[in-house]
Amino acid sequence: MSIIKSIIDNDFYKFTMQFGVTKLYPDVKARYKFINRGQHEFPQGFAAELQKEINAMASLALTKDEKDFFTINCPYLSPAYLDFLQGYRYDPAEVKITQNGTDVEVHVEGYWYRTILWEVPILCLISEVFYKLTNAERIPNNEITKRTSDKVDLYNCLGVTVAEFGTRRRHSYEVQDIVVKELTNHKGKSFVGTSNVHFAHKYGVKPIGTHAHEWFMFHGARYGFKIANSISLDRWVKVYYGDLGIALTDTYTSDVFFGQFDKKLSKLFDGVRHDSGDPIEFGEKTIAHYEKMGINPLFKTIIFSDGLNSEKVEMITKAFKGRIGLSFGIGTDLTNDTNLRPMNIVMKLTEISSIDIKWTGVVKLSDEKNKHTGTPRMIALAKEMLDLDDIPAHDAPEND
Repeated sequence: MSIIKSIIDNDFYKFTMQFGVTKLYPDVKARYKFINRGQHEFPQGFAAELQKEINAMASLALTKDEKDFFTINCPYLSPAYLDFLQGYRYDPAEVKITQNGTDVEVHVEGYWYRTILWEVPILCLISEVFYKLTNAERIPNNEITKRTSDKVDLYNCLGVTVAEFGTRRRHSYEVQDIVVKELTNHKGKSFVGTSNVHFAHKYGVKPIGTHAHEWFMFHGARYGFKIANSISLDRWVKVYYGDLGIALTDTYTSDVFFGQFDKKLSKLFDGVRHDSGDPIEFGEKTIAHYEKMGINPLFKTIIFSDGLNSEKVEMITKAFKGRIGLSFGIGTDLTNDTNLRPMNIVMKLTEISSIDIKWTGVVKLSDEKNKHTGTPRMIALAKEMLDLDDIPAHDAPEND
């Protein structure tokens, strides 16, 4: 049987962004590229097996129960969008896969409102197919359950809320299923939901997510880097009118973000998400920002989501509990803690075009220099426009 069995086996922010794109940018086209950050060597026949899984996704469709789940739990998604989603079908022709020896390339191209859903399924397919074809043996299911149970015990003891964010780099569908089932059934108040809509539907928990870097990367390429953060957030408010109010901070470095996160936006958004750089430094910076704006940090929330494990969660909690609202989105440490090397893979938006603009490269200038995305030319332009000349060019390889 195919690995992806539901059209909503995807992260929630992909659907929330898709709604925004269908509403505001239906004529925009996009290109995505797979980036093998971990330099994993793929076995012979990998591309063919991946292509088979991609082709099988063409038959997926939103069921009535799934549509009802969206309607009940996500009232900010319009009936028109849900009707569109019910008619949406993956088109494998939008995906190009090639293999040369142990190197695999994956490219996606098409209208943004369509191609936006490919990233997460492709990444989790790459991961599961890789482990399958390399005959990698993971720990047994009962050990996965125990490890998950021990972690949530700690989070309950710390008194923090935790969401499962591990779809993109999960070991497999089966492992994520085991993890979310244990998180749901475990006693305590820490677990608040999952980014995976399919598992949220299956286990009756809240789907968690807002937007990703590509939302900001598009606006930077389309309207200019200097106003990218502010226009991205303004357009988000235009779509959601105050719902889904956690702002992503590090597309053009958090320093640039907070410089553009004015009092109106700071009050309107419920909080911010940390996704790169030192979490303690970021937390202090966020608290200082809210205090500067005359806002009590305890009325706001930071969602930490960068490479978290139990030790990091405990460290961050000790530093900030009682000073600002805290929540944690934990990915690989939950869905790929299997005694195997987790895959270090991403898939990034690389270019956008529209009726009035030709293909234009997009840029991300993360708080971690090795996470920069874009061509050297576009990164240099963004740095110049944002007065970030202190970021060395050699830390910004093309599309990495």
